Amino acid sequence: MPPIPGSGLAKGLAVTLRTMTKKTVTAQYPDVQPELPPRSRGVIALFEENCTVCMLCARECPDWCIYIDSHKETVPAAAPGGRERSRNVLDRFAIDFSLCMYCGICIEVCPFDALFWSPEFEYAETDILDLTHERDKLRDWMWTVPEPPALDPHAEEPKEIAAARKTADKLRAQQEQQAQQAQEAQQAQEAAAQPDAAQADAAQPDAAQPDAAEPDAEEGKA
Repeated sequence: MPPIPGSGLAKGLAVTLRTMTKKTVTAQYPDVQPELPPRSRGVIALFEENCTVCMLCARECPDWCIYIDSHKETVPAAAPGGRERSRNVLDRFAIDFSLCMYCGICIEVCPFDALFWSPEFEYAETDILDLTHERDKLRDWMWTVPEPPALDPHAEEPKEIAAARKTADKLRAQQEQQAQQAQEAQQAQEAAAQPDAAQADAAQPDAAQPDAAEPDAEEGKA
């Protein structure tokens, strides 16, 4: 069926009329902060406690805008006769946001969950050189990372949470067992102390007999 002549114009005028009847709302930024969606790609935050300096993020970055420096330290053996280990210590972690194209590859490839998306967007600078932010600034942005969405109630429980709950239940069972053993030991001590108390009570009348015989002796003298 061929379109009716002028139907496109009529649809456009209908949209215009609907828009004209709506109240205009002006976002009062920066006095009022905008409501951003939870998955906004603002900046990349660093949780440096999880970083192992594996360099995967720097190698996979298409723009080569991630700069990482580190050194190795020797960790003494945990037990006598054990072997010393060496570990990487993070010295510098910087991201040049003047080159970053916000692809998120670094966050995806990080195997230890050290990088996160933050909705923070107020980081403009007057000098392009100041857009290279060091790890201190990236660490501060971690506090702006929103909480992950709740899991599906029918989804399988994460293995980390299940392992943590199993460990907590085992520790709680050990504590209850220790408390029960301590209570049984205390009851045994109280039970062992009861015969001694009974013997002490039985010995008290024998000690009082000489006092009871004294009046009879006095009567005989009289």
